[in-house]
Amino acid sequence: MKSLFDELSASCSKKTTQLYSTSFSLGIYFLKPALHRAIYGIYGFVRLADEIVDSFHGYDQEVMMARIRKETQEAIRERISINPILNSFQHVVHAYQIEWELIDTFLKSMEMDLLQKEHTQDSYQEYVLGSAEVVGLMCLRVFSENDTALYESLKPYAMKLGAAFQKVNFLRDLKADYQTLGRTYFPGVNFNHFSYADKAQIQEEIEADFEEALTGIRRLPASSRRGVYLAYYYYKKLFLRIKETPPEKVMNARIRIPDIDKFGLMFRSLLRHQFDLL
Repeated sequence: MKSLFDELSASCSKKTTQLYSTSFSLGIYFLKPALHRAIYGIYGFVRLADEIVDSFHGYDQEVMMARIRKETQEAIRERISINPILNSFQHVVHAYQIEWELIDTFLKSMEMDLLQKEHTQDSYQEYVLGSAEVVGLMCLRVFSENDTALYESLKPYAMKLGAAFQKVNFLRDLKADYQTLGRTYFPGVNFNHFSYADKAQIQEEIEADFEEALTGIRRLPASSRRGVYLAYYYYKKLFLRIKETPPEKVMNARIRIPDIDKFGLMFRSLLRHQFDLL
């Protein structure tokens, strides 16, 4: 029965999310249960493409990216895929009317990672748009539950939230990106001499993204607001920890929040949400 394969597909996307991201898994848990499967489906798809460009060294990554692009198009067109992650994702695309333009923009940013190691201001903005902002829009399609007016009104805020998360990831992963993968995302920064001034400029940009994103979170439906705020709260705390860390340490260590502390953040975020302290 295809329904059994669909269940397997959804389980694969859920397991992928749980293995790769404790913080997002916690956020998804506090969404309305009916939204869980769709957000797992989006995360599984995004992680699949991201793993190709970040982890599959020694293989022909360009060929693999071309394959995933082709198979994604086929899965959406045919409404099925023997790849469980893509089968899960195509269900989300059809159920919530996710435009191919968003998916295409995301895949283009993943392809940039294979070809471009340094960024100009224009290519940086293009990369953040594809790797993060449109992912925020895919999730917003789910959170707005096919309410087109709500989706349109919250688009700029969802994009800012995606951008804030991605830029925090850039700072958190500087060591791996620069020393292992040879990538530099922030334009005009010499990471051989990463200074307090460089870091402060990046942090100012991230703070502005977070501030604008919070305006949109306050306007989300109750069905998604709590879970999205939890993810926001976690990333904001991670950002504050990075902000307190000297640039030389940021360059040489992956700043993180231990899992046990994440549960404390979870309870504090839920209390803030409960008492309308967003």
